[in-house]
Amino acid sequence: MPALIFDCDGVLADTERDGHLPAFNKMFEEFGLPVRWSEAEYAEKLKVGGGKERMRTLLTPDFIAAAGLPSDPDALEEQVLGWHRRKTEIYTHIIRSGDIPPRPGVRRVAAEAYEAGWTLAVASTSAEASVRSVLELAMGSELAGHFGVFAGDIVQRKKPAPDIYALAVDRLGLDPKNVVAIEDSRNGMLSALSAGLTCAVTTSSYTEEEDFTGASLVVSSLGDPPPDETVTRVLNDPTGAHPGSWVVLADLAALLAAGGAGTPSSNPPAAAPPGPDPRSH
Repeated sequence: MPALIFDCDGVLADTERDGHLPAFNKMFEEFGLPVRWSEAEYAEKLKVGGGKERMRTLLTPDFIAAAGLPSDPDALEEQVLGWHRRKTEIYTHIIRSGDIPPRPGVRRVAAEAYEAGWTLAVASTSAEASVRSVLELAMGSELAGHFGVFAGDIVQRKKPAPDIYALAVDRLGLDPKNVVAIEDSRNGMLSALSAGLTCAVTTSSYTEEEDFTGASLVVSSLGDPPPDETVTRVLNDPTGAHPGSWVVLADLAALLAAGGAGTPSSNPPAAAPPGPDPRSH
């Protein structure tokens, strides 16, 4: 049976600019840290997978001294974990406020896939609490309940490594050749392709200019019909899926039938051995 695995941030909702960035900056303010990320700076941070990993990039000797942080590595790591917990709380509150809408088409396509008997999942390097809040926002509580959730530190290596997708495929008992991943970034695409999946890309506010060579389909969004019409712009269609004004499940099935667009010239290392069952997290 086919499967559809969504990334979270930028795919289910365009959360980076209006969710994660203000949550990071609010947390920095609360902790009295001498940093505020601009949109341009955060765009660079997005090249690093994972929130804690992005925060660790701050930890230069000059920053540690300016912020009055401990030099002991274990104590410093405890600080990072505390920052991340608070940032996740702030972000989850932003999502639950409903101020960030789901991206066009994600609930429609997921519902169509569920009715057709496809397996549904979300695979993300964000914290599990953050992912679940966005999933419920985008899909509604009933449909969200049919998703497998693979998120956060369940794997050690974050995207572009293939580990999160490899784990999802293993735990769900899937054949990678029957899985379509929906991504919005090059790192996410590389992760999916390196796990042997077919990848469709819906570009987001931070990723429109990235190189998506290897994706089977690149579109502006999945789109939606009237009354809230959003027309899909096809940016690259190497497999000849030829979606109409909005992407439907048959278009994604056609990507599987075509066998994918192939892998890019440079891939991350192979996946590490599967980690613990995500249901234990």
